[in-house]
Amino acid sequence: MGTILLTAAAGFGTSLSLIVAIGAQNAFVLRQGIRRDGVLAVVAICAVSDAVLIALGVAGVGAVVAAWPQAVTVVGLLGGAFLLCYGFLAARRVFRPSGMQVDLDRPASPRRAVLTCLAMTWLNPHVYLDTVLLLGSVAAARGDLRWAFGAGAVLASLCWFTALGFGARLLTGFFARPSAWRLLDGLVAATMVTFGVVLVAGA
Repeated sequence: MGTILLTAAAGFGTSLSLIVAIGAQNAFVLRQGIRRDGVLAVVAICAVSDAVLIALGVAGVGAVVAAWPQAVTVVGLLGGAFLLCYGFLAARRVFRPSGMQVDLDRPASPRRAVLTCLAMTWLNPHVYLDTVLLLGSVAAARGDLRWAFGAGAVLASLCWFTALGFGARLLTGFFARPSAWRLLDGLVAATMVTFGVVLVAGA
């Protein structure tokens, strides 16, 4: 039992080190959490998606994906284009305060949040590289304990996205000022555009 727990803890730490870094998905979850816009659905999509991808990696699908680099290229182009468009919209909110205010006052749209989150998650090849390939490879080295490692990795994803999505509301007071939203949207725009360019250039 001790060995299983240690292996799960290793999976937890490895997964957390990969997903905590600022990226397109985290920036989106943070913004939705602050706006309280479809937070439960967004957190659930991120956590469940990671769980599915990690399970596929542990099961050995990573080797299959690695054998078809064309698939990663296509996903990279689609994901890059999507991130560039989303980054452009965020940048427009920065330079159009009036438009940003309308966005703040607009009723929450769970459907739009769900669709955007699905695209943000499944059109990002980095998600496949981190979860399916990298975590899958590390888990494979654990032999019979690979599923314990995978369980720890899934738990880390669930904890992180839950904390990020629902914890973001603690920043509501700070983001009551339009200038704070402008700063956040600037960060989101820079993150999305950077990742978008990287994806398109590397595809």
